[in-house]
Amino acid sequence: MCGRVRLSSDYSEIKIKFKFDLDAPAPNFAVDWNKPPTAPMLVALRSEDGKRIPKMMRWGLLPHWAKDEKTAYSTFNARSEEFATKPAFKNAWTKRQRRLVVTDGFYEWKKLDPAGKKKQPYAIAMIQGLMVMAGLWEKWKDPKSGSEVLSCTVLTCAPNAVMGELHDRMPVILMDSDWPKWLGEEPASEEELLALLKPCPDDVLRIWPVDKAVGNVRNNGPQLVKPMDAEFAFG
Repeated sequence: MCGRVRLSSDYSEIKIKFKFDLDAPAPNFAVDWNKPPTAPMLVALRSEDGKRIPKMMRWGLLPHWAKDEKTAYSTFNARSEEFATKPAFKNAWTKRQRRLVVTDGFYEWKKLDPAGKKKQPYAIAMIQGLMVMAGLWEKWKDPKSGSEVLSCTVLTCAPNAVMGELHDRMPVILMDSDWPKWLGEEPASEEELLALLKPCPDDVLRIWPVDKAVGNVRNNGPQLVKPMDAEFAFG
């Protein structure tokens, strides 16, 4: 499960890291320390003329057949083991509409009791640099207004050992060397692409407990990632 992310990095640094096309317009995004589904996400994708470009897309994929935008509330994640045959994601996969989701990390909640009534939030980040997640995107036209909406989903997989302490799912985090294949800049078979959808190594992640204020999407700011006492630390 990945239902809350953050992005506070400066766009000039992101642009250099991703080597976006120099003529690509800068996306209109604001720093956000507590981004929920349906919010705009910064993504990288390959344009029709083969250039790597940035875009802002609604988090929660809207398949072309969706009657309204409510579908997005249930499609912000796609399970890597089954998305290729799911109606909501099959078209995007078949049309090779793959993209990278640019984040500084995400949050996850650990159950502290069997019933799951008590939970402790944790912040997850890379030891170094941005956290880039694999995903799909789709173009949807509102049947009422005729306006087009670009939307996306984050692919998830089974957890690695350290994330397994928190949850039974985690986002697919792609290393820099895998970006060209996922974006279609380098040739790759379907089998090779699916093989990328696996847990990242344990030692590339940092995980620390944070205040429960992150549970309310109205709360925002760098204070949300301030480490709590070591009481809830693990690993």
